[in-house]
Amino acid sequence: MRIVRTISEMQNISRALKRRGKTIGLVPTMGALHEGHLSLVRQSRRDNDITVVSIFVNPIQFGPQEDLARYPRPFSRDAALCKKEKVDLIFHPSAEQMYPPGFRTSVEVAGLGKVLCGVSRPGHFRGVTTVVTKLFHAVGPDNAYFGQKDCQQAVIVGRMIADLDFPLKIRVVPTVREGDGLAMSSRNIYLDARQRRGSLALSRSLKLARGLVRSGTRDSATIVRRMKSLINSKKGAKIDYVSVVDLQELKPVTTVKAGCLIALAVRFGKTRLIDNLILKKGDTSDFKNGKCPHDPEL
Repeated sequence: MRIVRTISEMQNISRALKRRGKTIGLVPTMGALHEGHLSLVRQSRRDNDITVVSIFVNPIQFGPQEDLARYPRPFSRDAALCKKEKVDLIFHPSAEQMYPPGFRTSVEVAGLGKVLCGVSRPGHFRGVTTVVTKLFHAVGPDNAYFGQKDCQQAVIVGRMIADLDFPLKIRVVPTVREGDGLAMSSRNIYLDARQRRGSLALSRSLKLARGLVRSGTRDSATIVRRMKSLINSKKGAKIDYVSVVDLQELKPVTTVKAGCLIALAVRFGKTRLIDNLILKKGDTSDFKNGKCPHDPEL
């Protein structure tokens, strides 16, 4: 496994691999790797000849009151995990390498970054699309891998790829969860014991939503109200949003149907957690007996 720290070296390696006919998969991360990240790595290794994991804590996607300074950076541990998973290359640039003096360009997908998480995190997705653009130019991947937990991010990056004609495909991998249902996140380590127990309200509210849909409820306002009631029953929970939107434009819908995204963000102290559910055809069909096979993690 090779660790690459400069854009020029990464580009040279990528061009050499392409000349040899190799396909490249990119797993963009901010480090503090967990099983969710590793599921992306494994999918990339199945799909591509070469897998690159980028590890870069991107300063321009953090707001002034967010956790940039305390964001975990266990690079040695991350590198060991990558080696164990047979990652071919780690791209680990510095902030100065990515944003040298005089840097002033940004990439933004209009509209999609100003809803859901974008309401309370203005500028966040502009920072994401800017850094992802630079990573794509540095690595030159054929495929890029994102987790469904960050569904809004995946939708925005997918739109950017289509609009700007990037020669690659985005692959979205199902959310990986702890045994009790909490979606894996690098920020979970910030939760104290009480907050950790309360955090289960996110996945449980999504499970409640799916149950309501399966039982015939189609009114999104009713579903959102029931979800909020469950979350608010947990001490210390502060809802950022609970929304039902279409998966392409992220616009609110009044009647749920297959393809809708049910998404939420909840704070416990200073820790902000997100989760979501994409309704599939089986969820909006009438069930009398048996279990729907989709999304067993919920």
